[in-house]
This record gives sequence, C-alpha cells and structure tokens, in this order.
Amino acid sequence: MADFYLWLKAVHIISIIAWMAGLLYLPRLFVYHTTVPMRSEASETFKVMELKLLRYIMNPAMIASFITGIWLIWLLGSGVFSEGWLHGKLTLVVAMAAMHGLMARWRREFAEDRNRRSSRFYRWMNEGPTLLMIGIVILVTVKPF
Repeated sequence: MADFYLWLKAVHIISIIAWMAGLLYLPRLFVYHTTVPMRSEASETFKVMELKLLRYIMNPAMIASFITGIWLIWLLGSGVFSEGWLHGKLTLVVAMAAMHGLMARWRREFAEDRNRRSSRFYRWMNEGPTLLMIGIVILVTVKPF
C-alpha cells in the first residue's frame, strides 16, 4: 500500500504542475491578446491557443489534481482532518479553483470579442496563482499548524 500511496502522490504532484503551468500561462496570453485588434488574425490565433490550453491542459490537470488529492486524503484517514494545515491548504485550493473559473470566463469573453480589461489587469491576475501556490507549498511542507 505504501508504494501505491507514493505513486498516487507523484501523479498528484505532476497534475498540480500541469495545472499551475496553465494558470500561469493563460493570463500571460491574455496580456498579449489585449495588444492586438479584435477579430484580427492574431486575435483569432490567441483564441485558439487559449481554448486549447484551458480545454486540453488546465481542465484535465485540475480534475486529476482534485481526484488524486481527495484520494490521498482518504488514504491518510480521518485523523488528518484535525490538522490545521490541511484546512488552510484546502481553502487555498478552492481559491485556486476560483481563479481557474475566472480565467475560463475571461477566455470566453475574449472568444466573443467582449474583453474590456487592460493588459495591466491580466498582469496583476497573473500573480494570484503564484501567491496561492506559495501558500499551499508552505502549508504542505512546513505544516505550521
């Protein structure tokens, strides 16, 4: 069973890395997308890139992260729920999923040529997943409470 736990943990980490890559790259695509005219060839190219990133990398990686994370918690047993670091981590993971949802909405707005936000806005939004990731890694590694 210990080997299975380690393999599951490895898959969880891999899926988190893939999800984070998307969460960090999609807002950067939005930054560049804001600099090109709507309905231009470049805009249409960005729309395809954004859709494929979300649909084929970010969504599956997020789903895999949730499935493997829940499975890991289940394998650890109910005692882990008394640990404060887990509550903090889960709160930050929910915030990460909310960022994912916001990015999906922004991608839809770009696809419909309805974006009204600036490149500066997306630069700031690019920092959100990084800050959440830092908090999650500290909570899981250091387990401060």
